[in-house]
Amino acid sequence: AMADSKIVAVTAAMPQGTGLDEFKSRFPERFFDVGMAEQNAVTFSSGLAKMGFKPFVAIYSTFIQRAYDQIMHDVCLQNLPVKLCLDRAGLVGEDGPTHHGIFDIAFLKHLPNIVVMAPRDSWEFGIMLNWMKDLNAPCAIRYPKTEALDLSVFKYKDMELGKSEILIKGEDLALLAYGSMVDTAYQVTAALQKESLNPYLVNLRFAKPLDSGLILDIAGKVNHIVILEEGSYLGGIAESVSALLANNNIAVNILACAIDDKFITYGSRSILLNMVGLDKDSVVNKIKNAISERTWQR
Repeated sequence: AMADSKIVAVTAAMPQGTGLDEFKSRFPERFFDVGMAEQNAVTFSSGLAKMGFKPFVAIYSTFIQRAYDQIMHDVCLQNLPVKLCLDRAGLVGEDGPTHHGIFDIAFLKHLPNIVVMAPRDSWEFGIMLNWMKDLNAPCAIRYPKTEALDLSVFKYKDMELGKSEILIKGEDLALLAYGSMVDTAYQVTAALQKESLNPYLVNLRFAKPLDSGLILDIAGKVNHIVILEEGSYLGGIAESVSALLANNNIAVNILACAIDDKFITYGSRSILLNMVGLDKDSVVNKIKNAISERTWQR
């Protein structure tokens, strides 16, 4: 994909942190570091897109919010195919409250024209990057600061705009997971199966457009839906799913596993995931307690 002469990589003073060193060395004429100016990076990329290039803007999730105005006016309003690559999405660990990328889903999903996605593992990351290369729309892909996840136990399907995938067919209970949380949801599924529960496992792939058809279909077959996302509960995917079901008059119990309305402190990623209730054991306990108590709220 990198050999496509129309592809341009843009970053804001972080070629090493975003892994663009190899691209920079192989294609120096198509690499641009605008300095510590995220707003400039996005507007510059919109100009490139207007001229027929395919700009990939690689910036940490927490810093792309500095360019919110430019994403709205220069990319989405113009409906230009700028590709936002949001590194360090979710909890990043020791860098602390300023670096956690937990708000990108919320502040991007309501913007018209934009496509918001996340891969389940490192293999699907490559598939998504190659697919979004030719997507003629603004788009954003988010990925965590963690070891490369590997869910190749499940086959990889071709990308289709707004289409998620069922990894495991179940009954009564469904886990809808986004990005980094698909791996966790897979571990949760294995633990629940030992408790004689047989959940659906769904890789959402897209936060926008949401796969409404699949979600509504599953909602008609189960009693409980659990949404797992490594981002803010306010403005997150769980809110979108809840609104979708409410607007279609579908009554189903919903449990949202997301990050509460507060800033997150320092700490290793594993400790912080436990702190916010997004590690495997915490999610399993939430689900078991909710089922036994029939109390399905946060």
